[in-house]
Amino acid sequence: MNDIQYQFVKKILSSSSHSAKEVGRAFAPSNIALCKYWGKRDEVLNLPFNSSISISLGNKGSFTEIKRSNKDTFFLNDKIIDNETVFSCRLSKFLDLFRSHCRAPGFEIRTTNNIPTSAGLASSASGFAALVLALNDLTGWELNKKELSLLARLGSGSASRSIYNGFVIWNAGKNYDGLDSYSQLINVKWPEIRVGIIKIDESEKKISSREAMKRCVATSKKYNSWPSIAEEHLRKIQNSIIDKDIDILGSTAEKNALKMHEVIRDTIPIIDFFTSETYECLKRIQRLRKNNVTVYATVDAGPNIKILFLENELKEICKEFKEIEIINPFGEANA
Repeated sequence: MNDIQYQFVKKILSSSSHSAKEVGRAFAPSNIALCKYWGKRDEVLNLPFNSSISISLGNKGSFTEIKRSNKDTFFLNDKIIDNETVFSCRLSKFLDLFRSHCRAPGFEIRTTNNIPTSAGLASSASGFAALVLALNDLTGWELNKKELSLLARLGSGSASRSIYNGFVIWNAGKNYDGLDSYSQLINVKWPEIRVGIIKIDESEKKISSREAMKRCVATSKKYNSWPSIAEEHLRKIQNSIIDKDIDILGSTAEKNALKMHEVIRDTIPIIDFFTSETYECLKRIQRLRKNNVTVYATVDAGPNIKILFLENELKEICKEFKEIEIINPFGEANA
């Protein structure tokens, strides 16, 4: 167990309540970053170089149930996971931070993802957020959203944003202790906005976001300019959300994603999350815009594409992309 992380958790839980339940349950939405987080100033506490903004994917994400047990047992989509896998080891290491606070040597965790795992659709973000929320439910800590965001960040940086539904900003923070690096809800509802998921390859990535990020920061000559560019994009995106300006939001989010992948491809040895189908799909989106369809793309660390558009473009979007999955982030079920 990492002592720095343990002391961080101890600070947050020092004034928490305790009212134990037999089972803790929680759901957390997946999110897509409109302004990407890429690169850490602190690997241990998962502190980013730049702030980021995301939109949650409504009812797409992770549902988790957790019980105390004598040993760790993990189920993902009703299948037991070998304790020696990378997934299990990462989960156990994270749970080490909470065992003494939960008075449990082990946990039985059952998680159901309704998004592909490790395919660039933020399954780790919703997974760790759901786990922290379920722990909070199990123990009766009664933590607020800021505290939950801080804890989720230790599991996966983007998980700090999946504590919320809607538009969310993750503040990079400046302090070494990491207590000022947490997410906040942007209090804007935009009922007309839609997110489309174009699934190009749902298989597990050959390299994790965590490893790719580490190698990119260490070797990409283009990385040095990334944090300042991202902060500029973030300001534009934040203002466009407030103004509900889909053109500025979409065009800036697209620029941000393409810039991030340009920086990633400069890594030695080269890392390219795009496939030929990804490139072709981006061209199709550009052609739609030339035909006066207001639609923009964003791509996280994977080959799958997410598109942003308003409800009035739905017919044209579905006509072009027959297999697309449409999400209404501010629908009644996600309010």
